[in-house]
Amino acid sequence: MFGSGVRRSIALLPILLAAGCGRYADFTLPPPESPQRAIAWRVREAVTAPVLGRDAPGEWDASDVLNASVIRVKDLYYNLYSGYDGRTWHTGLATSEDGLKWVKRGRVISPDPATWEGGYIAANGSLLARHGAFLYWYQGGRVPRIGLARSADGLRWRKEPAPVLPAGPRGSWDERGVADPYVVDFSGTLYMFYLGQDRARRQRLGVATSVDGIHWTKLRHNPVLELGEPGAFDEAGLGEPAVWSRGGWYWMLYTGRDAQEHRRLGLARSRDGVAWERVSKTPVFSGGAVWNTQVVCDPTVELRDGVVRVWYGGGDVARPDQGLHGQIGFFELVEAGRE
Repeated sequence: MFGSGVRRSIALLPILLAAGCGRYADFTLPPPESPQRAIAWRVREAVTAPVLGRDAPGEWDASDVLNASVIRVKDLYYNLYSGYDGRTWHTGLATSEDGLKWVKRGRVISPDPATWEGGYIAANGSLLARHGAFLYWYQGGRVPRIGLARSADGLRWRKEPAPVLPAGPRGSWDERGVADPYVVDFSGTLYMFYLGQDRARRQRLGVATSVDGIHWTKLRHNPVLELGEPGAFDEAGLGEPAVWSRGGWYWMLYTGRDAQEHRRLGLARSRDGVAWERVSKTPVFSGGAVWNTQVVCDPTVELRDGVVRVWYGGGDVARPDQGLHGQIGFFELVEAGRE
């Protein structure tokens, strides 16, 4: 669900300007734990069919199922995913023993029209287990900002009353919206990679840091990844970053959008989590099945035994927000030569 609500939000600028601009600093992520070595990733075992699909007409996730956020706690996978009913984006919970066969547990978070969220979206988020609780950073409002909800069991959630990550000040790279949070914990500090949109409608990627998940400091020199060159698969927009560490590098899967609204997954790397470089000018994964011919987006990752397990959103309609016939798929990235 690339930038859901972002590209539709330009006319609502005055609301966004009142949100404030937050705090800024220069920082890097901690040095990766493992020694640096050359790694080339390749796709292995892409599951042809969706692993989590849409529900029956009239249900809350009948139109689109996208933006999986998957974590494993003990022997169970938890997936907070986004569902669209034709008018509103909600967040639902699914669980699985293997990450492939999912059981839907129902809708757990919906937007509140009486708050800053409005009635359009409370979804497109990032799930983390920390200090015995579930934390979920999500996108809210037609002018997108990022909120936080907490839960003890994944079913009952309590929201913070105000956004925890606002848009930037006038003239900044994220002046017109922040979205697509992806939160990771490295050495006890939280880092949020996210999409920002400026007044020229450029959607690029930045990073912020926090100790408690509520008070965030944005990198002063955001964005950390710029648009691709003209004609590239990511020339028109970036979004939905997913970050992990391996072989002395930080790695990022991200969604790239071209001028015709087709979306594919790109791969970038960094030594410090702030200065990023593309691994290739071509996508690392482009789908190939009938159901994901037009859109591949929304990655979330688990590094397990040296293999990167990837859940992603796919669709057969090239649109910037919803109505993609979205469903969730799965593939693995493995180190070339280490299968």
